[in-house]
Amino acid sequence: MNTALLRRCLREPRMRIGMVLTGLILLIIAIGPLLAPHSHSAIVGAPYQPPSSLAMLGTDYLGEDVLSRVLEGGRSIVWVSFVGTLLGVGVGSAIGMTAAYSGGVVDEVLMRAMDVLRAFPPMVLILLLVSMAQAELALMPLIVAIAWVPQVARVAYGAAKEVVAREFVESAETLGASRLRIVRREVLPNVMTPLMVEFGLRLTWSIGIVTTMSFLGVGLQPPAADWGLMIRENYQGLALQPWGVVVPALCVAAFTFGTNLMAEGFARTVARVSPAAETPKEVTV
Repeated sequence: MNTALLRRCLREPRMRIGMVLTGLILLIIAIGPLLAPHSHSAIVGAPYQPPSSLAMLGTDYLGEDVLSRVLEGGRSIVWVSFVGTLLGVGVGSAIGMTAAYSGGVVDEVLMRAMDVLRAFPPMVLILLLVSMAQAELALMPLIVAIAWVPQVARVAYGAAKEVVAREFVESAETLGASRLRIVRREVLPNVMTPLMVEFGLRLTWSIGIVTTMSFLGVGLQPPAADWGLMIRENYQGLALQPWGVVVPALCVAAFTFGTNLMAEGFARTVARVSPAAETPKEVTV
């Protein structure tokens, strides 16, 4: 992203609000464990006790401090979502650009394979992969990435198809540049903007999917602290002590809303950029 585009993004109200919300959640995740009054697995009272001086947000279904578990519980959602999205966008972009540049049989094989994977809704594909691999938390980012690869590959393919027909790509071929170098130095810089928008959108969806997996009991298991897991554990006591569900749900909502606003703000900024700024540029090889 160039400096001018970055300045335009920062002038977009949605981008600023999204950055504040996302930054707040990341700050909680970063310093939260240092501020937690108790261990996330310590029993501090009876189950579903209301807020008190000992537990400011009350206790959960086991009598653990809700505040301490909230402060400890966001790291898994963030790192699984971010790493899974990064891997999915990276691999999907490589497949889409390779297919667009190669054409012919390579194009047909790669994109038809992606179309087969796209036939499965992402959540269904993730649950299918989890059931097949009996995946632990360490494999969750890879499973999330696999779900996004075909979606991103289609976007990258459409963006790259317009670039590979440009004169500067033909010039690079004439100069004897390798295919890998042409894709990396000529095609990638000219499709980076739509890929960044795609990354923001997929990250938003990843947060919801990872939270849903935790709620379904996939990934982290008790007594680990996780926002999705907390919602699952405490929803039956919602009428008695709502904070064990409401607070982690608000954290997930704020993080999802923040990343969504950032992605939308970036997309709106790009849409307002002048045609000259969007013209594909030659990158020297």
